[in-house]
Amino acid sequence: MKKRLSCLLISSLIGLSACKDTASHSSGTATANDIAPGAPGAASHWSYSGKNGIGTSYEQYTQGQYQDTGSSGKISKVWFSLAQGVLTETMFGLIHEAQIQEAQFYIKGNGFLHQEKTDTISHIDYLDKDASGRPLSLAYKIINRDKEGRYEIEKHIFTDPDTNSLMMKVSFRAFADNVTPFLYINPNLANTGPGDKAWSENNSWLVADGKTHLTVKTDAPVSASTVGFEGVSDGINDLIAEGKLSHTYASTGDTTGNVAMTLQLPTLKKGEAGEWQFVLGFGNSKDESLAAANQTLTTGHEKVLANFNGKGDTLGWEDYIASLPELEKLSATATDGGKLVYASALVLKAQEDKTYAGGVIASLSNPWGDSASADKAQTGYKAVWPRDFYQVTMAMLALGDKVTPKVAFEYLEHVQTSNKTPGYSGTPGWFLQKTHVDGEVEWVGVQLDQTAMPIMLGWRLWKEGVLSDAEMLSWYNKMLKPAATFLADGGTVSIDWLKNVVITPPKSIQERWEEQPGYSPSTTAAVITGLVAASDMAKLAKDDASAKKYLAAADKYSANLEKNLYTTTGALNKAPSDGNYYLRISANENPNDHALLEERNGQSNVNESEVVDGGFLELVRYGVRSPLNKEIQNTLPEMDDTSLPDPVRVKYEFSFNGVEGKFPGWRRYGRDGYGEDTLAGRGYNATGKNLPEGRGRVWPIFTGERGHYELAKAATTGKLDGENITSLRNTYIKAMELFANEGYMIPEQVWDGVGSNDTYKFTNGQGTNSATPLAWSHAEYVKLLRSYADKKVWDNNASTATRYVK
Repeated sequence: MKKRLSCLLISSLIGLSACKDTASHSSGTATANDIAPGAPGAASHWSYSGKNGIGTSYEQYTQGQYQDTGSSGKISKVWFSLAQGVLTETMFGLIHEAQIQEAQFYIKGNGFLHQEKTDTISHIDYLDKDASGRPLSLAYKIINRDKEGRYEIEKHIFTDPDTNSLMMKVSFRAFADNVTPFLYINPNLANTGPGDKAWSENNSWLVADGKTHLTVKTDAPVSASTVGFEGVSDGINDLIAEGKLSHTYASTGDTTGNVAMTLQLPTLKKGEAGEWQFVLGFGNSKDESLAAANQTLTTGHEKVLANFNGKGDTLGWEDYIASLPELEKLSATATDGGKLVYASALVLKAQEDKTYAGGVIASLSNPWGDSASADKAQTGYKAVWPRDFYQVTMAMLALGDKVTPKVAFEYLEHVQTSNKTPGYSGTPGWFLQKTHVDGEVEWVGVQLDQTAMPIMLGWRLWKEGVLSDAEMLSWYNKMLKPAATFLADGGTVSIDWLKNVVITPPKSIQERWEEQPGYSPSTTAAVITGLVAASDMAKLAKDDASAKKYLAAADKYSANLEKNLYTTTGALNKAPSDGNYYLRISANENPNDHALLEERNGQSNVNESEVVDGGFLELVRYGVRSPLNKEIQNTLPEMDDTSLPDPVRVKYEFSFNGVEGKFPGWRRYGRDGYGEDTLAGRGYNATGKNLPEGRGRVWPIFTGERGHYELAKAATTGKLDGENITSLRNTYIKAMELFANEGYMIPEQVWDGVGSNDTYKFTNGQGTNSATPLAWSHAEYVKLLRSYADKKVWDNNASTATRYVK
């Protein structure tokens, strides 16, 4: 890859004769000389993580599952993502199993060779929208224009709901003479870069890694093509050196590696256009992938798109949108007419696996993927965290979807510890930190909020009538009672790196940012709420002993909240709190001892009293404390102090072109190192993850969290009048809408202007290369709309608030 970039730079300076490739070639039928040299190719990576589009087909449940039989027909198990104007990671099989790194065009013209994702101006839109411009499906239109106006590429991208394939219709328009497009595809089959073989036969281009197969088909007249090893024999060095595919290969042979393919399309004169269909078919054999590609190509762009959207009698995304009874109310609460909430509804549903129904992941992205090695399989954020899971399912419930949240809730049994959990021994009941959608254990840190939130979700589904009393009793006995008992009693756990560790709630091995042990306001808020909810379930089950136990534990944790977590000798002294505030994390039961936190993300020697975050606001959200509580009020000035030095500062403000006013955003916490470094703006993966110059950026989630708090405060003080609500909407709801990108994807982090911006050259308020779209971000936005529409906080637990907010 370094050679490739150097050649592109040299060719742009001295012409296309640089970087000659000396590989041999023999034309004609496939022979030994047709085997591409250069195995295993360049080091493999994933792609840019700041996606501006994701997609998959909408499928209907059959008896709470996705099945190839019944009224739903064949289930398509293909997902895709878009970034920088090109097709990036495309998944097939399970939702985390990526199969390609990218597909993009190289464009040769008189005196130039362009790479589509870096040399064009890109715009993205939805193909199916209502009269108000709100997206109705996850089918996209991308238009990439040459900066000097010599060509334009229009792409329509979506999946085929009737088979395992992806359709990309391309309209290539030449506004200058002798413009030749080359389609370049870099597979990463079986969720890794190495290990692939590629070959061409009968106007098809194929790749295999074990049983996983990809077939590329097109109706375009391909004048030349090659398969080879990335960076060596994949054709791009030929284009750089000679402007044509001077060495073409029919196979990469029996040697596996990081393979790629390049297809040369017709040369166009000024005013000419080419319109072609490209299909990527996937399967667990050559025949399966070939059949999928052929079926989609034969059906054609127009019909496949209609089926994807749900036109006529077919079932598609329009049907899902029509099934959400709260969507119009939430659109009326938004400040953008509902465009982002429509997109959010689509995005949240697309995060679900289709083999393990209800398996909801955190994001269809791999943070800073362009600097993340693909040599070994990894999920990135394409995995299950019960915390993110709770946020997403509660947001879907807020939209009025009462089917998906129930299926998702029932799925949670797959990720709860028991004697069936591989490699686990100890007290059962807690929910695993991070798993694949099939339940395979990936990370094992005990995070008590992730054990409380399934209980909170079950309670809410019960109260909303999604779960009947009989269903609630069943789930209480087999899943939620063990979880609540663990929150009340704790226990000993042993799995992977945890060896016979004793858990004593509410002290958690990790808080919600998965980095520090100790006492956390956000964790404790969830634990208390989960226990109160469990006591209601226990009463339904006439399990009076457990009901009393759960309430006693919740009361104890509530009584000790300030004792364990509220410092009176803090290092931050913003009036009027003057050193009195909730800590982000307290390492022990003494919040005044200025204990050092454990080193994380390159941040060492951090005094716990200099670190605040918004976690204390969860105490208000769930109903553990009043928004007017003195300790809550004292912590807000520290969280909002913009005069603090940057390392410990949390709040930042943003301006957007053409929009009046400034909009607030917050980092996760002071001393956060999870983000681009301040020296060159490099991605987290590129820095080795442990440089002290790493810096976490602003997260849109926290604008939503603050918006929820301000709503609760307004309701408590009787200031829910129209003018005040409008002001709050135009601050917090509008800010989240402005943080979204052109494709209505809300990122994990946005650039806040601190440190070098040399690597990616972001604009302030723009999503970074962390994880976009983050399902939690979209969920927070949806819940914020529902809260403002209802004039009460959607996540508030009535039983908890009745008990603790006087």
